[in-house]
Amino acid sequence: MKKIIGKVAATEKKPTTIDEFYFWTNKQRILNPFDVVKVEHIDKSISYGVIEEISHITDSASYLSNFISSDFGDVSTEPNMHRIGMNFVKAKVLGNNKSIYTPVLDGSKVGLAEQSEVLEALGLDKIKNPLICGYMEMYRDEDKVTLPVHFNSQFLIGPEGAHLNISGISGLAAKTSYTMFLMKAIQDEYLSKTDESDSVAFVMFNVKGRDLLAIDEPNEDLSIDEKERYTSMLGLNTEPFKNAKFYYPYSNHSKSKTHSYGNSDDINTQVDLDKAFRYKYNFEDDKESLDLLFSNVEDSTGTMESIVNFILTGQGGFGDITTWSQFINKVGEYTKSGQKGDKEISVMSWRKFKRIVTKALNNEIFNPRVVPEKSEVRLRDSIKSIQKNDIHVIDIAKLDQDTQAFVFGDVIRAIYDLKLGQEERDENDIPSKIVIFIDELNKYASKDIPKNSPILRQIIDISERGRSLGIILFSVEQFKSAIHDRVKGNCATHAYGRTNAIEISKGDYRFVPNVYKNMMTRLDPGEYIIEHPVFRSLLNIKFPRPLYKQFPNG
Repeated sequence: MKKIIGKVAATEKKPTTIDEFYFWTNKQRILNPFDVVKVEHIDKSISYGVIEEISHITDSASYLSNFISSDFGDVSTEPNMHRIGMNFVKAKVLGNNKSIYTPVLDGSKVGLAEQSEVLEALGLDKIKNPLICGYMEMYRDEDKVTLPVHFNSQFLIGPEGAHLNISGISGLAAKTSYTMFLMKAIQDEYLSKTDESDSVAFVMFNVKGRDLLAIDEPNEDLSIDEKERYTSMLGLNTEPFKNAKFYYPYSNHSKSKTHSYGNSDDINTQVDLDKAFRYKYNFEDDKESLDLLFSNVEDSTGTMESIVNFILTGQGGFGDITTWSQFINKVGEYTKSGQKGDKEISVMSWRKFKRIVTKALNNEIFNPRVVPEKSEVRLRDSIKSIQKNDIHVIDIAKLDQDTQAFVFGDVIRAIYDLKLGQEERDENDIPSKIVIFIDELNKYASKDIPKNSPILRQIIDISERGRSLGIILFSVEQFKSAIHDRVKGNCATHAYGRTNAIEISKGDYRFVPNVYKNMMTRLDPGEYIIEHPVFRSLLNIKFPRPLYKQFPNG
């Protein structure tokens, strides 16, 4: 065996098992958690382990002995002789190249794994349907190993498994960048596919500043080395996203007629190139989505739902309404004492209803009519016509939280209707998979969201049966522990970025070894710990900076 670094140590109190073993190594040897080692085993086989903990021990009986040996606490004293010391390492068993799973034996030689052995140990050498998800770095100096890591795409976007959840604190975890890295890899893969029955499209929500408003423009700040990493190691091209279309909230007060953090000139240029549009909602076409305005409203008695049903069934004169202003006026009639209506709905309930809808309808996206000649659209119509390999970026960053929820819920419903065959399109023409990217998932699917929320119900439904429909959820949030259990529990793949000590103490991290949990509090941007069904262990991966244009402070 080459590169021997130590030997297995099996003691009375710490025996080796089929799951783990310990070995000693030189105290100057630099190893890290997630490094893979190999062990000589019986029948000339090799067992592999991944490092979980590293400790240092000496022959000192106690801390007091160390204090006394330094001339009773004289820090300038040089000891006459050094204490006997070593490092001992805990490793989790990954497997054996001959499928021999008896415990490794005391005194067995432990060595560093070669690149091919690392791939074999982690199960990365036989990944089917490979999709690049980053790269790993292992060991130091002349022993350093750098290798690409692949997901099995069928466990990320179906049909075997589906959905991705990414968590990490704001700013430092680079959650959006990693999600976009994966979606870039997916688009590259599918742009080269010849199988027309297997296709993908993307719907992304821009929720922060200008983050995603130039994903089809190159990142001019990337170095040659960074571009080389994309091509030579990760197997991706260095072009930004293709087939992107941008949808901005309409506004009548700004010169650009958009309600966005995006630069007006940039938006107008996109409009001129026929790749940007301004979306509106009109009463006649979009009244069916009224319930979405109450996604964040606790409605335990169902009164708001009753009012919505009263309106949608055309009772009380609502069947003759054609505009939002007429709608508000009609609602106002029911807020007056003595007005006849549904006897089970009180005047106080109507007043609460009016308060909520009036606030929302003040936004100019709620408009009398849509003018296609001015690049104005209904989002539902745009989703209905989404093509294979298309990316629809929907800007909601500057909308208030309730209006964001309305737009988000409306788009999700449109995707559902499309995939359930409720639109007049040939099924073969519809993308077989639609990936939805949601940032700040906590706004729509946290444990604090009212249980009656229609958006929460939709997200839960996507997580539980979206895979069979070809609707895939890529979700991002700061704290995974705050997300509804049925949503995160149905995600096949999880990525953990930098987080804080309070978060890792929650039950969601119970299965993570302590050293790995502590590492989560100091991960760098561009670094993630990932969990995927086909991996034999959690992996610590890195990924390069985005290929698309980046904006300062956002």
